[in-house]
Amino acid sequence: MITSDQLKDIQARVQALYRYLDIEAKTMQLEEERLRTQDPGFWDDAKRAEEQMKKVKGIEKWIEGYKHVKMLTDELELACDFYKDDMVTEEEVDETYARTLEALEELELRNMLRQEEDSMDCVLKINSGAGGTESQDWASMLMRMYMRYAEAHGYKCTISHLQDGDEAGIKTVTMEIEGDDAYGYLKSENGVHRLVRVSPYNAQGKRMTSFASVFVTPLVDDTIEVYVDPSRVSWDLFRSGGAGGQNVNKVETGVRLRYQYKDPDTGEEEEILIENTESRKQLENRENAMRLLRSQLYDRALQKRKAAQAKIEAGKKKIEWGSQIRSYVFDDRRVKDHRTGFQTSDVGGVMDGKIDGFIKAYLMEFSEKGADEN
Repeated sequence: MITSDQLKDIQARVQALYRYLDIEAKTMQLEEERLRTQDPGFWDDAKRAEEQMKKVKGIEKWIEGYKHVKMLTDELELACDFYKDDMVTEEEVDETYARTLEALEELELRNMLRQEEDSMDCVLKINSGAGGTESQDWASMLMRMYMRYAEAHGYKCTISHLQDGDEAGIKTVTMEIEGDDAYGYLKSENGVHRLVRVSPYNAQGKRMTSFASVFVTPLVDDTIEVYVDPSRVSWDLFRSGGAGGQNVNKVETGVRLRYQYKDPDTGEEEEILIENTESRKQLENRENAMRLLRSQLYDRALQKRKAAQAKIEAGKKKIEWGSQIRSYVFDDRRVKDHRTGFQTSDVGGVMDGKIDGFIKAYLMEFSEKGADEN
């Protein structure tokens, strides 16, 4: 049975969210934005209209989310009163408390996603590290983990490019994950993931360590302005079929985009390489490859902005992008995030996509603009 202090804590957090989310101002803003959609010529510019509708839905989502949490809190308070009069059982009160706490924590977590890019879809790329078949198998396990995570959260997951391993697993995969705040949540996965296990590919049954890198970038749409210098773009074509038989693509529909990127600050040049085999139509693969290029260029500009902000806010804890972030030790039944210290013994659950605990711990520690700053 929950205590009176637990009930008071829930109520205080809900009141705090009302202030942090500025529900009163959002309610007024929603009415104003809805009025704009009633203009007779609203749909004359379809692109602009879609942007406006997206804005309206975004505001609605915050207001409805708060109303839902407030309703559950009121029900919890009522259940506690009913329990005193023997009208409900202790189990029913605890069930109401669990539902309320889950909804509250979900809204508090989403409140941490305040950066412009957090609401975007994302591109998630996995590369196997050195180690041959074992690391390629590890990369495929990570791919499955993120696909299961996407499925559990109602996200759409599309594989835009995949290269199979030599014997098993994969060498690389690029996935597009679309859904509310996909980048905001999955940016926590950016870095090197380390696996320690007794390898099924080792004849001596030795314990082996493998690595795979995960890169997460925001997936930009037409509303985001990103300049691509056409003179620096070149294309290669290749067949994008599978291992053979009916899967072999007889024509060159796979595209390989090469972009000679020049850093605007340092003048350094490097080649950005993007492959796309998602569609059987070359034109569609070209369009998607260009979208992925724009996403990478946007992400580079974003990281520069974060680096500049980090210099100004030197007192804040830094995030070392690209460093080893998490270890998965199978025989010890332990998965630990080295940035936050969060760990779990539910290795099977993690590999089935249950990584919410890691994401929450990351956002609570590294959120650049927490609720306490609003």
